[in-house]
Amino acid sequence: MTIHMLDTGLFKLDGGAMFGVVPKSMWQKLNPADEQNMCTWALRCLLMEDGGRLVLVDTGIGDKQDEKFRGHFYLHGDDTLEKSLRRLGYTSSDITDVLLTHLHFDHCGGAVGRSFDGKLHLAFPNATYWSNEDHWNWATAPNPREKASFLTENILPIQESGHLKFIDPKAGVPNELPSFRDLIYVDGHTEKMMLPKLSYKGRTLVFAADLLPSAHHVGLPYVMSYDVRPLVTMDEKARFLEQAAAENWVLVLEHDHQTECITVAHTERGIKVAERFKLAEL
Repeated sequence: MTIHMLDTGLFKLDGGAMFGVVPKSMWQKLNPADEQNMCTWALRCLLMEDGGRLVLVDTGIGDKQDEKFRGHFYLHGDDTLEKSLRRLGYTSSDITDVLLTHLHFDHCGGAVGRSFDGKLHLAFPNATYWSNEDHWNWATAPNPREKASFLTENILPIQESGHLKFIDPKAGVPNELPSFRDLIYVDGHTEKMMLPKLSYKGRTLVFAADLLPSAHHVGLPYVMSYDVRPLVTMDEKARFLEQAAAENWVLVLEHDHQTECITVAHTERGIKVAERFKLAEL
């Protein structure tokens, strides 16, 4: 198996929203904000070449939203998912599976495209799209707090296409997805977000999605204001980091524009980042 990190562009989010109750005087040193209090974040995805399957984890924001939407999030950078695939010699038609960690727009927006005539279509026409039923039901009947993150145009076309399959958490990883050793389910950020766990080059990799959006979020108080259950996030993150430190996991960061991967270790001041590196350096 070969794993690639795919860059799909950059966007900006309010620093206070991303760092929660942590004072700006502290987080500003980590990811400096602009004059409008916006910080830059990455939109990374994983691509796995495994036998005859080409598996994509998350899809970024995509390019079908209007200028007003794009202006809210200051989309910038030269990378797109299509360009990143092309650099590896692939097109969207080659993808066999798309696993969506969750259905917030910055993770699944690129799963659905829009034609010149305005019609929505699957961005990966030959792929099976994977979610889980609890999260899907949560996203399609959204609570007021998350409603702006669960966009109908990103979600319903997947179901209407007939390409959607649900993973049963109790049944483990489906046979169709042999690349994954396990899927870790967490509920603090949103209901039943899935974190893929893989074995790669003798190491355990975990795609941390929004449980750990950046290296700066390793500290337990650093919890996003977007999380629906922040105290649950703190508990989940504490257990996750404890195991990651004990077993020397490689944590792949979806939103950290400065750092792709980290390991963590116990110190006198708690669990801290031990190493920072690119996935290709493994």
